[in-house]
Amino acid sequence: MKRLFVATCLLMGTMAQAQTEKIELLSYPGRIAATVPGKAALARQILADHRLDTVQERALKILTGFNAGTGYGEIWIRDFNTFINGSLKVRRPADVKEALLLFFKVQGADGNIPDGVIKEKQANIGYQYAYSNLAPGWASHKNTVETDQESSLIQAVRKYIEATGDRAILSEKIGDQTVLQRMEAALDFVLTERWSAEYGLVKGATTIDWGDVQPEKGWGVALNKETKWAIDIYDNAMFLSAISDFLALKPAAAAVKKNWKEIAKSIRKNVRKHLWDASAGKYIPHIYLDGSPFPKTFDENRILYTGGTTCAILAGLHDKKEIRRINNQFLDAAEKEKFATIGMTVYPPYPVEVFPNMAAYVYQNAGDWTWFGGRMIPALINADMPAEAYAEIIPMLDRVIKNNGFYEWYDVQNGKASGSGDFRGEAGVFYDAIAALKKWAQRAK
Repeated sequence: MKRLFVATCLLMGTMAQAQTEKIELLSYPGRIAATVPGKAALARQILADHRLDTVQERALKILTGFNAGTGYGEIWIRDFNTFINGSLKVRRPADVKEALLLFFKVQGADGNIPDGVIKEKQANIGYQYAYSNLAPGWASHKNTVETDQESSLIQAVRKYIEATGDRAILSEKIGDQTVLQRMEAALDFVLTERWSAEYGLVKGATTIDWGDVQPEKGWGVALNKETKWAIDIYDNAMFLSAISDFLALKPAAAAVKKNWKEIAKSIRKNVRKHLWDASAGKYIPHIYLDGSPFPKTFDENRILYTGGTTCAILAGLHDKKEIRRINNQFLDAAEKEKFATIGMTVYPPYPVEVFPNMAAYVYQNAGDWTWFGGRMIPALINADMPAEAYAEIIPMLDRVIKNNGFYEWYDVQNGKASGSGDFRGEAGVFYDAIAALKKWAQRAK
């Protein structure tokens, strides 16, 4: 049954306005109703919605630490990248910088960036740990099925510099290389070790959308003899954003080894050629390089990937017309499950028969992650769709307030909050999404 969260809204400025400025805004999950308020009216409504303040304040309270959240000992770069802005509001820039530089200190000789760093005494979970003389007392590990660690670190460096103005970090020496040189080495690792020359695109193991678990039985986060290499939109969108960030930070006089502008241009062309299904208005889940892990009877192309698609929008791969069509598909999927938002990872889920490592509606297999759904909010604002952004964040805000926590993921069939209860990735994405909404509203009021 469809849920109407914001079908008829009252402007929440003054009492007089609330009595006289009744407006029809949006019906969840985001359909434009008969009328949409003018930008000034919408801006006043956003600025007067105290749920935004409540959730943002709660987010900052848990962003004092750098590990991913309760249940995690590590600092994960893919998580840290999404809450570094909030961290910089509650921690000294020097502390944030130190955590960021840890990942360059444990960088592999081939340029690869590990997923997580953890105190050596706590390194006892079962990962294959690595150690570096540049980071005494720390251990690192890498989920080798992923291809987003390098991109995540470069994106985080740009956020740090934009927030602090500390461009000197780029010339800081880590071992015998500067941070800028190490950033290019990380990009080069992807081109060398995670590259499909046939398609001119980034590759990785088969996972669900942005996930870090492959379908083959065994230790799901590590490459093995059963791994099926594939190309998907998430890895390529993250890499494109990382190249853009690297070029934005690179001093004009700095020498680089490759023409990254041309590489990015080529990737954009190949994404549109090979991954984007223009007739369906969606991305195909995978291009397989050495065979699919799924039976021929399974039609994987019917599955909608939301997280990677959102990252593609943020990477500038779509115009407003396409973004609206994509958003409507997210909303169509959310309407099919009672407790879903646009953060539902994929839809429909993979049956457990073809994905034995993860049951349907569990975790990344159609679990609902605000960690990614929240990223769609600034994407919509950037596309001049603020009314949709506001309407679509509301059920996520209400969920945080109801559960009194930033949970890792939510069951779309029963609404149960699951995983880490203080998941900093979700808190950080909320902080950024709310900041983007408020910034827009301040300009438009």
